Amino acid sequence: MMQNQATSESPAPNLERAERALRWAAEVGTSRPEALTEPPADLPTEDELRALPVATFRSYVDELLLGRHTQEGLDALHICGALQPWLPEVHALVGFGDGEWRHKDVWKHTKQVVWQSVPRLPVRWGALLHDIGKVRTRKIEPSGEVHFFGHSEVGAAMFRRKVAARLGFDGELYDRVHYLILNHLRASQYDGDWTDSAVRRFGKEMGDGLVDLLDLSRADITTKRPEKKKRGLQSISELSARIQDVQAQDAKQPPLSKGIGTAIMEHFKLAPSRKIGDLKRLLEEEIAAERLEPRREDAYYLEWLEARRVELEI
Repeated sequence: MMQNQATSESPAPNLERAERALRWAAEVGTSRPEALTEPPADLPTEDELRALPVATFRSYVDELLLGRHTQEGLDALHICGALQPWLPEVHALVGFGDGEWRHKDVWKHTKQVVWQSVPRLPVRWGALLHDIGKVRTRKIEPSGEVHFFGHSEVGAAMFRRKVAARLGFDGELYDRVHYLILNHLRASQYDGDWTDSAVRRFGKEMGDGLVDLLDLSRADITTKRPEKKKRGLQSISELSARIQDVQAQDAKQPPLSKGIGTAIMEHFKLAPSRKIGDLKRLLEEEIAAERLEPRREDAYYLEWLEARRVELEI
């Protein structure tokens, strides 16, 4: 009589237990922050959490991120063990200190940025992931000063190479979250001395993600010093207003004067011809590419054409 052989296979992951833990975290983040102290009695293992379908994980985390109590919700996500298998780049921020917080950690800063940001999914994901590059870029000077040079670029690369595929980001959401991580420091570099040309260039470079970027930049101000926070918020509001003003001016005024065609003919002693239109289009293209400034005096553009007279066969 043959004896039954014990199987060496591991038991199947308990997906119900994993999903129950995520459901609890989402409820904490959206409607029951007080439930943070009441986690499920049987928390799932990392393997069980990892075995969940991407769509299931994302549905609960998306819900959590759009909630009103995201700080508690993110703590719940950490407590139930979901960060390590699904978001190890964020898990690495827990207990990781930076220069400003000193005795606190980037995780606390990240949670506050998410909570302070507008409840739009790309912005909330951008807020959650904006500082993941800090772990790889921290440099402590002998003086004790801490730097994270290039952490935006490194974080964007981490998102592009690993995070996006793991979490099923694609299409417009992928593009916007990557954009926000890469550019999240850009607005904070503004100062009132920027020329209109610099403001115009910034607006064009940031493109249709500008509103999301400025909203994330406001949320990224977490200093406890009221005056510093006030200055930071005022600076971003000033930048936003100047971009709108420049864009409004550009919409009303053409980049070249109405008399530029006549000025070209008189300067180069040309008769009316197709060549004049070609030269005007060339100037407009150079202005669009920001190699020339718009709405300058005709002499400015004639000087540029004169310097290229042979090349342009004028």
